Amino acid sequence: MAKRFSGNTVFITGAGTGIGAALARQFAAEGARVALAGRREDKLAIVAESIREKGGEALAVKCDVTDRASIEEAVTKTVESYGTLDVCVANAGFGVAGNFDRLTPDDFRRQFDTNVFGVIDTAYATLPHLAEHKGRFAVVSSVSGRLGTPGTSAYSASKFAVCGWAESVAPEFAAKGVSVTLLNPGFVDSEIRVKDNDEVVRADFKDPVPQWLVMPTDKAARQMVNAIYRRRFEVMITRHGKVIVFLARHFPRTIHYILRTFGAPKPKKS
Repeated sequence: MAKRFSGNTVFITGAGTGIGAALARQFAAEGARVALAGRREDKLAIVAESIREKGGEALAVKCDVTDRASIEEAVTKTVESYGTLDVCVANAGFGVAGNFDRLTPDDFRRQFDTNVFGVIDTAYATLPHLAEHKGRFAVVSSVSGRLGTPGTSAYSASKFAVCGWAESVAPEFAAKGVSVTLLNPGFVDSEIRVKDNDEVVRADFKDPVPQWLVMPTDKAARQMVNAIYRRRFEVMITRHGKVIVFLARHFPRTIHYILRTFGAPKPKKS
């Protein structure tokens, strides 16, 4: 059976854990050479070794998406090592949680630095290489980029921005022969829901989402890689994500009523 990404080089940010790591393994299984970019070199090394153990090619490159020079250096190392760059997945991101009046402007800035400007700077660094090979640029956004919910104003705002950016640049990238794929997962198994607002994994945090709603990362990665290969513009990952976005688009007043009635915190009585 032919492997769909044989001979391709794939650059993935945030590839040390969760969706990024699962995407790296799935692309490698499809024959791709994979460049794993991220801040935690120990995590990247573990994923890279797991790929090599199965006969794949993997390169771990340290990268902080809030530092443009760091992204440029990681992309340069990837191209120098593999000679080409065919696919980029801008996956790095985290979530700032909390009601608006408990957050600060700095919380929003940190959120946008990673989730929005990290994507934009990754695109600037990789687009010239992708254009040479009629490549693919994918963005991991979220269902929260299509429906905002109480307690997620910073995160949802960043993901709405990413969705709007992707819609705007898709025709521009297409003119260069590069497809854009917007990946909007719902609840997928990852560290994001057990990290605090400083991106620290907390052992005392319990995932608030029922496990029956959480999709395994490997399954999500397979769906994402398939969408990228087919050059689809947008795909919702998880069944509940598809349902939520459908209802938000077609029955917005109902959804907003539910959020106001059951989702928003009640003011305390004086």
